[in-house]
Amino acid sequence: MLGITITVSTVLSLLGLGIAFFYMKKVMSIPLDLGLDEKDGKRLRFIHGAIAEGAMAFLKQEYKFLAIFMVVFAAIIAVLIDDSHTPTIQEGIYTALAFLFGGAISIASGYIGMRVATQGNARTTVSAKISIANAFDVAINSGAVMGFALVGLAVLGLVLVYVIMSFLLADLGTGNNHILMEVIAGFGLGGSTIALFARVGGGIFTKAADVGADLVGKVEKGIPEDDPRNPAVIADNVGDNVGDVAGMGADLFGSCAESTCAAMVISAVVFAADPNALLFPILISAVGIPISLITKLLVGVKTEDDVAPALMKLLIISSVLMAVVMFFFTRALIPESFELNGATYTNMGVYFCFLAGLAAGLTVGLLTGYYTSDKYAPVREVAKSCETGVATNIIYGLALGYKSTVYPYLAIAASIFISWDLAGMYGVAIASLGMLGTLVIALMIDAYGPVADNAGGIAEMVGLDKEVRRRTDILDSAGNTTAAIGKGFAIGAAILTSLALFAAFITAASTLSGEPITMSLLDPIVYTSVFIGAVLPFLFTAMTMKSVGKAAFDMIEEVRRQFRTIPGIMEGTGQPDYALCVAISTKAALREMIAPGILIMGTPLVTGFLFGVEAVAGVLVGSLVAGGVLAIASSNSGGAWDNAKKYIEAGNLGGKGSETHKAAVVGDTVGDPLKDTSGPSLNILIKLSAILSLVFAPFFVQYGGKLLG
Repeated sequence: MLGITITVSTVLSLLGLGIAFFYMKKVMSIPLDLGLDEKDGKRLRFIHGAIAEGAMAFLKQEYKFLAIFMVVFAAIIAVLIDDSHTPTIQEGIYTALAFLFGGAISIASGYIGMRVATQGNARTTVSAKISIANAFDVAINSGAVMGFALVGLAVLGLVLVYVIMSFLLADLGTGNNHILMEVIAGFGLGGSTIALFARVGGGIFTKAADVGADLVGKVEKGIPEDDPRNPAVIADNVGDNVGDVAGMGADLFGSCAESTCAAMVISAVVFAADPNALLFPILISAVGIPISLITKLLVGVKTEDDVAPALMKLLIISSVLMAVVMFFFTRALIPESFELNGATYTNMGVYFCFLAGLAAGLTVGLLTGYYTSDKYAPVREVAKSCETGVATNIIYGLALGYKSTVYPYLAIAASIFISWDLAGMYGVAIASLGMLGTLVIALMIDAYGPVADNAGGIAEMVGLDKEVRRRTDILDSAGNTTAAIGKGFAIGAAILTSLALFAAFITAASTLSGEPITMSLLDPIVYTSVFIGAVLPFLFTAMTMKSVGKAAFDMIEEVRRQFRTIPGIMEGTGQPDYALCVAISTKAALREMIAPGILIMGTPLVTGFLFGVEAVAGVLVGSLVAGGVLAIASSNSGGAWDNAKKYIEAGNLGGKGSETHKAAVVGDTVGDPLKDTSGPSLNILIKLSAILSLVFAPFFVQYGGKLLG
């Protein structure tokens, strides 16, 4: 008897997949040439096809690489992980299977999101000829497919891996449920591993194309953004989908799976004999599916002024509804009181932990919007600084990023303190799931951004009426703000997820070793490891930024070559080689993502083997604290530079073509790898290190610390 939790979660996950299918059919039912004459229709189909084919070609090449890597790493898991307390159970083999399953689900989620986003972009363009309300509906419906499909697959995957592993490990008994949950943690590791390469590879791809297109096209040649004369323009539009749809989807899929696994590892110690409470973490994400559907049905757009408020309403309404509904589920499924590490906690304490995470996530998102939207003083101050040149623009942008870390970190710190006080380490894990409670909506509005952005680019390249481009620009402007909010949300979720995984790692290591794992800053190995962990995010950022620089160099040289050697490009009579630019970005991304991946995955394994569990814990703490700050600062600086440029392009402070605008373009180019590559990729660093440590806890306990004797 699996209980109500697993039944409800299964039903809701299937509901999510059904909703995703419904919205996918709704998007695809719109003709690509709706309202266009034959010439414009032919041009639009060509551009749409080039973007879609480029995006899927990149995914195909990336997934080939990932398939090989996943099989090899699964073999390493199977060999290295063992539980000496249960020699008859091949924990490593089962963990490897869960790892492969998690990776496969993550790949499927990214593929679905990318497929629909690249179909929704051109349909948003043609719908903008009718009205902005129609265009908004297509873009948000495209995002809805990503949101509902990904969360539905994540919940269904967690249910399936639990049911299958429970059957295969039935001989363990409830007393050894911690082993079952450690095996299931392999599912989270699989999802996070895919996220590593999707985020890093996708970020390098999109920024190589974006920087190449901007520096040569806008700065050197003085042509507009998304001008079809620019050879890198298709690669730039492909990159929007690669980085912000597939990359973001894999990132947040990883957060969802990892937070759930972390909570269940801890709950296995507390609720071993109560399947409803044991699987309560899965239910949290599942409940978000119908809540998000209700929210979407409540929010619509009629006029241009409704667009930006509608996106914010989606976040706020869904958060309020989740807070109400989870009160009843928590009271019903979590015991009125329970013990953890000698302390007694209550189900109402668990609910307030959820609420603390939910509120912190909303707060971080709103603060990110404040620091990155051109409607508020910080971005306008950065735009104003462009009047005195590039140097002051860079100074003000960096200052904004550093300052913007304070309040989000205070909000996250408050949620950590409250949840730890109310329900211990389990409370922290529930808080991380609370922050992800509105994951469907977060993914929906994040995927909406690149769809709207592509729609504007397609309108420009096809040469449609200025009114169409004006409407898509309104959608894109709102999408830029929500994309920045989505990145802030993802970073906040990564911080809490990493802390939850850290708590799960300590719990698992303590259970396996038979004695509590203690950490003291007076212990030299712990203190030294914290320092090593703190420097990892900076090394990782340097590697990813340099990778973008290398890839962008290749792109810039190719774009310059095409302008120089292909006759008639500037006159509009010559045809640029778009496919070659896509191929350059693809090759560079796949090449450059390997070294950062080795750094992230190799550090905890080497540290644990040589120095033991305490050293790994120190590395995790150092990278978590430093990485979170650096991620927020990088993402917000980049977002502020981007929107400062758009604020000037809207006709402020001299407008397009002015010296102020040129300074803003350079600042935006500097910020691009920060907001779309290094900043978001730091999410993966802090999460993947922690989930990797949790999965390899048996190896560290049994074989670690050899260097210290």
